Amino acid sequence: MATEKKPTTIKKYANRRLYDTGTSTYVTLEDLAAMVKRGEDFIVCDAKTGEDITRPVLTQIIFEQEGKDGQGLLPIAFLRQLIRFYGDSMQMLVPSYLEFSIDKLTKEQQKFRDQFTSALGSGPFTEPTRQAFQSIEEQTRKNMAVFRQALTMFNPFGAVTEAGNADLSSQETEDKRTGGAGEVDDLKRQLNELNKKIDNLTRT
Repeated sequence: MATEKKPTTIKKYANRRLYDTGTSTYVTLEDLAAMVKRGEDFIVCDAKTGEDITRPVLTQIIFEQEGKDGQGLLPIAFLRQLIRFYGDSMQMLVPSYLEFSIDKLTKEQQKFRDQFTSALGSGPFTEPTRQAFQSIEEQTRKNMAVFRQALTMFNPFGAVTEAGNADLSSQETEDKRTGGAGEVDDLKRQLNELNKKIDNLTRT
């Protein structure tokens, strides 16, 4: 039976050098970036402690790519909003939403590439370009709809509306009669705050 290929182990030494155990060679962040683009999976471990430091190394790769002329992907408004989520009560849901969105974009990327190629390959491309952007915006709206639907799994008050409001459930009514309204209202308030922040994230 075929076995799933294990990720390549990259060891990082105190002198910041990176060693690829798969090829037995030293590599750079540029080499790791190329591996990511080729779809090659790897983990980065501290050579001394064995600690998994893949996340900070990938973050460093993004930092270096953002510093190159013409390669910036992350808008300033998005970075500011992302920073605001650190330490927030809803921080735990942000990675899931971002991973969900980028996964949907990855699956649709060829369609978007074809649309942009068509838009830029003809004479006046104002209208084709507008249509291509509209397609991306429509996909974003669909992503939001699916993500909001997923959020209802965590919502004991019913479906969340676009304004971030929730229908009052029979359980909430019972809580109010039994004096548990404070906790229910707090949970409801957090859900409303989450929806507002998701809206802000997608508008930036």
